[in-house]
Amino acid sequence: MSQIAAPCDRGLAARSSASAPALRPRLALAGCVLASSLAFIDGSAVNLALPVIQGRLGGGLASAQWVMNAYSLMLGALVLAGGALADRYGRRRILLWGVALFSLGSFACGLALGIGPLIGARAVQGVGAAMLTPASLALLGASFDDKARGRAIGLWAGASGLMSALGPVLGGWLADAVSWRAVFFINLPLAALAAWLVLAGARESRAQQAGGLDWAGAALVTTGLGLVTWSLTEAPARGLGDAPVIAALSLGALALAAFLLVERRAASPLLRLGLFRSSTFMGANVLTLLLYAAFGGALFLLPFELIRAHGYAPAAAGAALLPLSVGLAALSPFAGRLVAQLGARTLLAAGSLIVAAGFALLGWRAGAAGYWTGPFPGLVAMALGMGLAVAPLTDAVMGAVDPAYEGAAAGVNTAVARVAGLLAVALVGFVVSSPDAAAVAHGYRIAMFAAAACAVAAAGVGFVMVRAPPQAS
Repeated sequence: MSQIAAPCDRGLAARSSASAPALRPRLALAGCVLASSLAFIDGSAVNLALPVIQGRLGGGLASAQWVMNAYSLMLGALVLAGGALADRYGRRRILLWGVALFSLGSFACGLALGIGPLIGARAVQGVGAAMLTPASLALLGASFDDKARGRAIGLWAGASGLMSALGPVLGGWLADAVSWRAVFFINLPLAALAAWLVLAGARESRAQQAGGLDWAGAALVTTGLGLVTWSLTEAPARGLGDAPVIAALSLGALALAAFLLVERRAASPLLRLGLFRSSTFMGANVLTLLLYAAFGGALFLLPFELIRAHGYAPAAAGAALLPLSVGLAALSPFAGRLVAQLGARTLLAAGSLIVAAGFALLGWRAGAAGYWTGPFPGLVAMALGMGLAVAPLTDAVMGAVDPAYEGAAAGVNTAVARVAGLLAVALVGFVVSSPDAAAVAHGYRIAMFAAAACAVAAAGVGFVMVRAPPQAS
């Protein structure tokens, strides 16, 4: 996964109902920010440690993919169920349970003696993240009155961006100077601090009319995504004609089709299909799928390119990504102000094209060993493009639906972003394992140009489907 938050993560706070402000709002804000940041930091830090982990524990590309995908699968498939649990049983309670489960998974990751146990522990982390992410944002929304809520969410977005920017540097430094295991163990004191802040500062809150839990939908979407991901991850080595690959892909597709049928009839569906009647909502989510798939696949390979092909130390590889993270954090607020003047459609199309140029630059300069003439120009272009696109994308999604469904819309978009990265990492094997990919650098170049094509397609979708003013569902 990439080291940036999904575009509508912050909108999940809209799920909360009006309730009494937190006992100590500043502590509640700090706790919610730190809890959410656990998921963001972990994704980016582990990305940088992957080459080291693979060298220590063994396994091929598929094993490295599953270290990322086990986490992304659970997070992407269960984030909507996590939000429903928080609404029904209490946001603070589910947040604390999520933090506890995430900590347990982190501890198991740090102790793992083989790649299999590490993958299993990463799945536990993902379940915890699927609980704590929506619960922390919903609790944040419930901890402030209407006047202060927007400012609190803005502080959360800025702080989360900063923490995400630190992830690659922290992960690379820990893997280089201490151990790859420290990347997971460092989560434990941070999680304990987050839990204490939430307990000390936040009141419990629940939705006034929380619906039932769509367990059937959650089981079907998790099963379907798991089978499809396994088949795409194993296909490059086994071949597309392999019987288990074909069976898993077919059963996964059937499970996802059944999920859509269940959602049409569910009283409290995880996925509100009626939202997709809005062309703006549909377009924004297709754009999210394309843009975040490009990011997920490309940034999965970037540390391997820097470390394996060019000899970067893990800490140096983490620092190399700082222009992307810092640029995103700095430009997103500016883009938010530009939306009122230029409209989301223009910024989404322009930003996606600039991102495409950044990917193309990374592919073109794949063989350059020097940082300033190699990855730096492409990363700067990507930061500029994503900085222009992420805030308008949030506004487009949230503005395309009735205010009563803003929380559901944000949850759908967050899940789309997570699943996009999940599937992209699974598909990376086709690029790297192709007959033409004799070296890491060559496979990386192909992936970057494929990512550029996805970003160009995202620009076209944004220009054609996102309308101003947005259409209500």
